[in-house]
Amino acid sequence: MIEMSLKELKRAEVLGKMESQGLTNEQVAQILGVSKRQVQRWEKRLREGGIAGLRHGNRGKPSGNRKEEEFRQRVVSRYRERYGDFGPTFASEQLAKEGLEVDHETLRRWLLEEGIWARKKRRKPYRSRRKRRACFGELVQFDGSPHDWFEGRRSACCLMVMVDDATGITYARFSEQETSAAAMQLLWGWVEQYGIPMSLYCDLKNGYKTLREPTLEEQLAGKEPKTAFERACDKLGVQIVSAYSPQAKGRVERRNGILQDRLVKELRLAGICTIEEANRYLWETFLPQFNERFAVEAEDSQDVHVRCTKETKLKEIFCFEANRVVQNDYTIYYERQVLQIKNDKGFLPRPKQKVLVRKYLDETISLFHENRELKYERVTPARRTKQRAG
Repeated sequence: MIEMSLKELKRAEVLGKMESQGLTNEQVAQILGVSKRQVQRWEKRLREGGIAGLRHGNRGKPSGNRKEEEFRQRVVSRYRERYGDFGPTFASEQLAKEGLEVDHETLRRWLLEEGIWARKKRRKPYRSRRKRRACFGELVQFDGSPHDWFEGRRSACCLMVMVDDATGITYARFSEQETSAAAMQLLWGWVEQYGIPMSLYCDLKNGYKTLREPTLEEQLAGKEPKTAFERACDKLGVQIVSAYSPQAKGRVERRNGILQDRLVKELRLAGICTIEEANRYLWETFLPQFNERFAVEAEDSQDVHVRCTKETKLKEIFCFEANRVVQNDYTIYYERQVLQIKNDKGFLPRPKQKVLVRKYLDETISLFHENRELKYERVTPARRTKQRAG
């Protein structure tokens, strides 16, 4: 028995009268309320397949609406299970990796209807956005973002971030804290990857710029006090521009917000718990994909970074420097250590002269006098013993 709807049975009856009563296509179309072209299609199907040819082609098959509803439930269920605190855009990207491709606006609508996502209503004071610089490397914004990046899997730490003003290209590195050493490590990484930028836009902080007044000795010598980071930038020819508010360096602040959302969740999904693993993941996986998605073309295609020459020794630039006075026994004191200078083929600074101490980012130390490196060894100072009165 052929299962047909009442509408299909009526259609078969009227089409059957075309031959018996001589109805035209126009008359049948008017009776059924369809176009003449549709009547011709039905007539052909009736002629080729009999009355069964008039059945709807999708009869007995799952409806498209049911398929969509099943897919929707799979997506929503997976979102609840794994991506509950992800925004719709980021969640749609992650779901696509699992083969569940859904447009982020469709996902947003589904989540709103399910009551598991709410639009964020934020009214911020109006600020016009500063125009981007024209060239890549003309100005790079620089900041540290202390945060619980590992969501309790380890202690909170700081993500040091650089964002090019013209393109939005981002480079980052995890460190324990926002320090001069962390800032130099970050800039070193940028220089190795892209070259030396023209200027840096960063906070007015002690780690970046000296805030104290010069000492009397510095005034007499005509020198300005500088941090190790400032000295490194001077040697590279990089100008430091101070930002007096977070809004002034808005691009890197906004980038920090995106990273605190996306990167935190990516680290969670990857099961990463250490700074070493996180930095490797940043450089090898996250940042290439992040820049491909968020970076833009510069207004001017010229790259104004300066490439390092073979003579550029970044280790000698990114370091801490201090002067120390040579004692009568040819020792110097540095960070609670006693360093004994060795006689190297007659080259030896005299007592009361100063030597330059360089402490590198890997914690090693070198001594210099008249631009020549000195040999030395660490010695243990003799302990003073109290003599009993007797």
